[in-house]
Amino acid sequence: MIRKIVKIDTDKCDGCGLCAHACHEDAIAIQNGKAVLIRDDYCDGLGNCLPVCPKGAIGFEEREAAAFDEAAVAQNQRLKDQASKGKCSSHACPGSAARAINTHTATAPVEAVGAVQSNLMQWPVQIKLVPVNAPYFEQANLLIAADCTAYAYGDFHTKFMKNRVTLIGCPKLDEGDYSEKLTAILQQNNIRSVKVVRMEVPCCGGIERAVVTALQNSGKVLPWQVITVSCDGKILDE
Repeated sequence: MIRKIVKIDTDKCDGCGLCAHACHEDAIAIQNGKAVLIRDDYCDGLGNCLPVCPKGAIGFEEREAAAFDEAAVAQNQRLKDQASKGKCSSHACPGSAARAINTHTATAPVEAVGAVQSNLMQWPVQIKLVPVNAPYFEQANLLIAADCTAYAYGDFHTKFMKNRVTLIGCPKLDEGDYSEKLTAILQQNNIRSVKVVRMEVPCCGGIERAVVTALQNSGKVLPWQVITVSCDGKILDE
């Protein structure tokens, strides 16, 4: 449909992030130091972001765009509220603001000769904190791991995290079920594959069950795999 929608002039934008904070629908995110309209269907066209931009980089345009999806926005907000549970949200807490991480550029500092390279591609990593529609989910291969696995398996970064967006959690310690959040991530993004890494202990079955439920509820058919790690750091099943 043709409708009025926000337009961002990236030449003027300085990446301050005020527009993303002002957008209650989460239609705007900061990517590579610039504000980007990441979801047409999240933009209501009312322009709460316009007055906060100090550079005058935001305006309106009439173009072909998906209709504003109020139900999807409400669902996204409910998931955020459940994730926060009285704690700081990604909008209020700088420590949980979504961002991509490039650890393989030529300018990345080397701490010491022989230092192990991090393969973390994004932040945050906790399932409860990650935004459902973070831009780094586009065409991503997902790693969904029980948090103890990174301590049990010595080469976790290279073996499992490399070239994957990493989400971690502990079904025994975290309140609630991950399946609703994971379903939303799978439904609202173009995910390419899912790899689950869990410990051998029975309580870790919760994270595997959540992923299976999310895959079923998403209505998508994706390549997926479950890998089990022993408490002494061996791969038992893959």
